[in-house]
Amino acid sequence: MSFLDNLENNLKSLERQQETSGDDRRRAEEERAQALAAKPWAERLKQSDFTKRLMDEAAAAGHRRRVKVYITWLGTTLRLEARERRLELRPAADGVRAVFLENGNETGARTLDLDGDPAQLIADWLG
Repeated sequence: MSFLDNLENNLKSLERQQETSGDDRRRAEEERAQALAAKPWAERLKQSDFTKRLMDEAAAAGHRRRVKVYITWLGTTLRLEARERRLELRPAADGVRAVFLENGNETGARTLDLDGDPAQLIADWLG
């Protein structure tokens, strides 16, 4: 391989790197903007009485059904797991979304009212 062929290959490689880094940068900026827009809802979710009551209701409902309910914070997302069922509370720019999953597949979603009753949410999830 000659010097010019090697140089040409290096230049093409650099161009491809710059194109992908620009896409990565745009994607990172979009994710950051979404996170900033969802931040007030994330804080409200973490600090709200609704979340505390939701955790209590989930533990009680799991106990009644003889199912261990695992509660986990993943960044700003609150995840509740009971066997193959999962409930994720995901903050977004327009509020908090409750996403219902079964065996890893989304079965439903809705916007939450953080002033509402968490018992109904748990009943919909485990019912």
